Amino acid sequence: MDVILLERIRNLGDLGDMVAVKAGYARNFLIPQKKAVIANEDNKASFEARRAELEKAQAEIMAVAQVRADKLNGTSVTITAKASDEGKLFGSVGPREIAEAIAAAGNEVTKAEVQMPSGPIKDVGSEEVVISLHPEVSVSVTVVIEAE
Repeated sequence: MDVILLERIRNLGDLGDMVAVKAGYARNFLIPQKKAVIANEDNKASFEARRAELEKAQAEIMAVAQVRADKLNGTSVTITAKASDEGKLFGSVGPREIAEAIAAAGNEVTKAEVQMPSGPIKDVGSEEVVISLHPEVSVSVTVVIEAE
């Protein structure tokens, strides 16, 4: 199914790109979230009429994300968790705990913005975690895990 993107989507395309996606992805996620419209002649004409408005809105969203990134840059948070004598955690520290710790430090971050490609943290120590505030804006935050 061909759709026209109404905003930048990571690993898919930029604003205004016409991309082919699976029908379920378009019907169940992109279209209901107002991230894309079906690529037909009426929608193409409508998109071209609204293009400047959409580009301005995306620029404002990116500016807000950049301000948040400047506030988060160089942030370090400490999380205490139960651990064994060898430094292995009983359980793990995931995106929810990291987002809560950053929020407690005074910066607003959602669980979905915390990127952990290697999975949850299972050892005591320090680790760099990427916070993705916008498809083009991300910042690295140091997370220190201490044993209780």
